[in-house]
Amino acid sequence: MRNDARSLLHVVVPTAAVGVIATVVSGVVAGGKGALGAAVGTVIVILFMGTGMAVLQWIARAFPQLFQMMGLVLYTVQLLLLFVFVAVFKNTTLFNPRAFAISLVVSTIAWIAAQARAHMKAKILYVDPDANSGESPKTRGPRREG
Repeated sequence: MRNDARSLLHVVVPTAAVGVIATVVSGVVAGGKGALGAAVGTVIVILFMGTGMAVLQWIARAFPQLFQMMGLVLYTVQLLLLFVFVAVFKNTTLFNPRAFAISLVVSTIAWIAAQARAHMKAKILYVDPDANSGESPKTRGPRREG
């Protein structure tokens, strides 16, 4: 569980930093509504992607055989939901929709890049250290004599 929180932290912090930059730039370019739109977009990305990452980590522990398929399904659903958010808030007057959409895209790219970097730097074991390795395999290939 501690490793899960650490991997989430390695992804959330860079995404939040990009979101702060997007919020400041949107505030300068489009005023208060631009800053609000960028902040809302960043928060939505962090919530969606963070929830997805937590679900995917749970699936990896509970159903490892479904991990790859569920990862692809999850990312597809997340991206479709982000497009739905852009479409729903396209004509809103609560905040600047352009700043919102740009923040969604930039924060999503930052999340994916940070997740890829965290995965590349992670020390992932290729063997199970808890497995009993004292026994020899029960079946072997054909024995060559001669």
